[in-house]
Amino acid sequence: MKKLQFLLLPVLFVMISSMCLSQSSTYILLRHAEKDTSAAGSTLMKADPPLTKEGEQRAQNLLEVLKAYSPDAIYSTNFVRTKNTVTPLSKKFNKEIQLYDPKLLTAFSEQLLLMKGKTIVIAGHSNTTPALVNLLIKENKYPNLDESVYNQLWIVTVNEGKADAKVVVY
Repeated sequence: MKKLQFLLLPVLFVMISSMCLSQSSTYILLRHAEKDTSAAGSTLMKADPPLTKEGEQRAQNLLEVLKAYSPDAIYSTNFVRTKNTVTPLSKKFNKEIQLYDPKLLTAFSEQLLLMKGKTIVIAGHSNTTPALVNLLIKENKYPNLDESVYNQLWIVTVNEGKADAKVVVY
């Protein structure tokens, strides 16, 4: 009996390891919704403007756009506009919005890629979102978004170390 257990342990280890490695991970990356640039000082680099009414509606629309997904985690930069963009998703799925530092995208991408078999939503900015997509797919494919673009997101799927990115306009 002990000999049989001894032989089965390596087989079980290999099976479990291969199951973990073959789990597909989905990352949904989006820029924050429309920000209110009419507030005093809102166009300055250190400004933290809220969403416009249109932006609030876009954040609500994400519930429909992403209805096929059930996020395991939701991440945002520490800005009002990014947090408010994913707040409806956070409430619907009862997930706390976790913060990440957009200045540390390489480390954050490595952390994300360790989350096997998960669906993760990440809200960022016109420059950080495409940059993070590029880090996840390990290819410099997507340029910064134009400041006027709020209706684009990426769905990145990673399976067995191979990444695929799909652009969605909503």
